[in-house]
Amino acid sequence: MTLTWLDAERLRIFLGTSDHAGGTVASDALLQAAHRAGLAGGTVFQGSEGFGASSVIHRPHLFRLSSDQPVVVEFVDAPERIEAFLPQVWALLDPRSGSLVTRERVRMLARPGGPHAR
Repeated sequence: MTLTWLDAERLRIFLGTSDHAGGTVASDALLQAAHRAGLAGGTVFQGSEGFGASSVIHRPHLFRLSSDQPVVVEFVDAPERIEAFLPQVWALLDPRSGSLVTRERVRMLARPGGPHAR
């Protein structure tokens, strides 16, 4: 079997668990939007500690019921599909949240006959 590696991009969005988009948790809203857009893959990771634009270190607190823990939402697909998805990302992110968005080139393995094979 021949493996086919495709040029792709990874889109990462760094958020906090307290970030919301239209009344729902921002990470959930982003993942649902990416799924509806048909992106090749997406995952939400919750971190134990982190900091963003505010330079405040976010970590769980023993005596608080809730805390603003770091979250990374990551998507992978062809560069043109990531580019087409970006307007939805901007529409969902609150510009005051201090979220960080990165894009990087990656290689994606396409399964023969799979939805992303070219």
